[in-house]
Amino acid sequence: MPDAPLRAGFGARLADAVSRRGPLCVGIDPHPSLLHAWQLGESPQALERFAMTVVEALADRVALLKPQSAFFEAYGSAGIAVLEKVIAESQQAGALVLLDVKRGDIGSTMTAYAMAYLDERAPLAVDAITVSPYLGYGSLAPAIGLAEQNGRGVFVLARTSNPEGVGLQQSVHGSGDTVGQYIVDSAAESNLGKEPMGHVGVVAGATIPAGELDFSDLNGPILAPGLGAQGATVRDLKAVFGRALPHVLPTTSRDVLRHGPEVKSLRDTHTRLADDINHQLND
Repeated sequence: MPDAPLRAGFGARLADAVSRRGPLCVGIDPHPSLLHAWQLGESPQALERFAMTVVEALADRVALLKPQSAFFEAYGSAGIAVLEKVIAESQQAGALVLLDVKRGDIGSTMTAYAMAYLDERAPLAVDAITVSPYLGYGSLAPAIGLAEQNGRGVFVLARTSNPEGVGLQQSVHGSGDTVGQYIVDSAAESNLGKEPMGHVGVVAGATIPAGELDFSDLNGPILAPGLGAQGATVRDLKAVFGRALPHVLPTTSRDVLRHGPEVKSLRDTHTRLADDINHQLND
């Protein structure tokens, strides 16, 4: 038997945060083009100014913030120090932090990745991480297990919004389903019997064709990137996700971040988009 979690399960914590703050997830992606658009240049200092401005603007009003780890890692140890600060101050302001790291490996290496982000003692401990199942869904067991033990979560890549993923993710798995559907169904098994939902989410782009995946048994959250710059609209959400819409976390980065560097402008943009999403969900 695993030890009892030190906090409520991730599914319960996420459901509570969404009920209070809405489902919109905003990425913190310090892409060089955005740093220059904010007239910050490229340096660890610019990275911190950018990221902490987003935290100041949004961490007290969104349920979920999603830093893209690669943009911090690009600055070495200085960038990781900024990421630690982003995580700590976002959580202090009440946001859950989903670190977009897309880790995937086997055995002791996967365990080490899990310890880096999901262990209580880790400097980079977050509420959830993204993981890649393309060494086999079973290879994710160390992360899935440690997340459950510590009241944290994982989001498994199932059907991503990038066009390069189509050939692999729509190919037929040995189970007879597509690879994407197999991953969704595997996550559903991990979430079986959990209330109000499990700690294993999936990533499925808002750009995918309606009805391609069946989420009816998932019992977990669905991270839905692709809004805005990648072509999906808020109206697409209902068509793509259908009855699973209450568990969908629509995700955007550039469509909010390009309105910086003023805190008020970032907040106003978030409010407009969040209101649009809420209107669609309740229509």
